[in-house]
Amino acid sequence: MIEIIPAIDIIEGKCVRLSQGDYAQKTVYNEQPLEVAKMFEGIGIKRLHLVDLDGAKKGSVVNQKTLEQIASQTKLIIDFGGGIKTDSTIQSVFDAGASIATIGSVAVTNKDLFYSWIKKYGAQKIMLGADVKDEKIAIGGWLENTNISIENFIKKNLDFGITNIFCTDISKDGLLQGPSFDVYKKIIAQFKTLNLIASGGVSCANDLIELEKIGCSGVIIGKAIYEGRIKLNELKTYL
Repeated sequence: MIEIIPAIDIIEGKCVRLSQGDYAQKTVYNEQPLEVAKMFEGIGIKRLHLVDLDGAKKGSVVNQKTLEQIASQTKLIIDFGGGIKTDSTIQSVFDAGASIATIGSVAVTNKDLFYSWIKKYGAQKIMLGADVKDEKIAIGGWLENTNISIENFIKKNLDFGITNIFCTDISKDGLLQGPSFDVYKKIIAQFKTLNLIASGGVSCANDLIELEKIGCSGVIIGKAIYEGRIKLNELKTYL
């Protein structure tokens, strides 16, 4: 069964969502992310996708206190990303309570460093973020586009042992218009051993059914929950 992974995106310590990665299009949903995390835990959610949007933009972790709060006051398995760029930062994120570090930009800009983390911590402790625009990788909090195709990016990282990848189509994110089913189908058909987590665009419970059908191992959901498009009791059937 597909794994449900709610997202909490943090700016200035608050739970927010952006549209298409645009920091100017920000909606604050709750000023206390811990409350939101406890709400998810309360219905039986086991895992949380926690994103430091300030950190992604700055290039260094900003909202580590929020991670520490949620990790110390819930039993959620937290994957944390946004601004992890150095050896000391990734270690501090694990020390603060993250179970998994989500890495995107460094896998593009400093491959040797990224592969050293896989070697040191193990592939299961690292989740690769493949953020795409027109099927090309985007980095730096989605602010910088590259010419790297999603297929080449995944292939190179699979060769180094990565098995868990989440893929966000930036053009879909936060718009509640449905995920990039065709992109995910193409990736799953090409990489049979990959655990692919869908992210971005989820708009209703039917999207979850379709993502499970095409073979996604998990789905990250944000705005659809906060806007009431998917009710918490609808998620319970997947828990």
